[in-house]
Amino acid sequence: MELEVKDRSGKVVGSISVKENILPEEGNVHLLYLSVKSFLDNQRLGTAKTKTRGEVSGGGKKPWRQKGTGRARHGSIRSPIWRGGGIVFGPVPRCFYHSLPRGEKRKSFLLALSEKIGQQALAIVDNLDFQTPKTREAVSFLKTFGISEGEKVLLVTANRKEGVVRAFANLPLVVVKPVNEVNTYLLLWSKTVIMEKEAFLKLVEVYGGER
Repeated sequence: MELEVKDRSGKVVGSISVKENILPEEGNVHLLYLSVKSFLDNQRLGTAKTKTRGEVSGGGKKPWRQKGTGRARHGSIRSPIWRGGGIVFGPVPRCFYHSLPRGEKRKSFLLALSEKIGQQALAIVDNLDFQTPKTREAVSFLKTFGISEGEKVLLVTANRKEGVVRAFANLPLVVVKPVNEVNTYLLLWSKTVIMEKEAFLKLVEVYGGER
């Protein structure tokens, strides 16, 4: 498989060879679902907490006598059926973390990457450096690759580049990540992926491809 490499102006300046067997031929939607669910669940803090009737302050005295008032029998104003009372079966702090097996993580990532390549939504650029990190330059760069305002874009660099991060900082739908922080969720979240050549070569090396 040959993938084109372009420069900042969108001109083709080379290509990258990737082994055919590195990308899965058939999709597994359920595996992608599990991968995304795992990622989102692991972002949850799990700190939500409500108080039960035993934790709410007050309520030590019976609000009125048992008989003779014509009202219902109550023993505490902190009963769950009272306003301001305890909560029944409310959330308590818990850990939502869970992880997929390494093989499933790998397969889901390659599947998402294969989908982007199949949809022609992956562009490989020889260099993503911005000498002057200006928003107008970032917008101009995206227009060069046919990306309109309002599209979700993932920019993948070989390593963390502050100039690139600052250039796209004012564009909320553009996410800039070094290649070691890219995951299945980000690939599926974005409509277009723009990846540095060096970053893509690192992925090829890690997943067993050849240059």
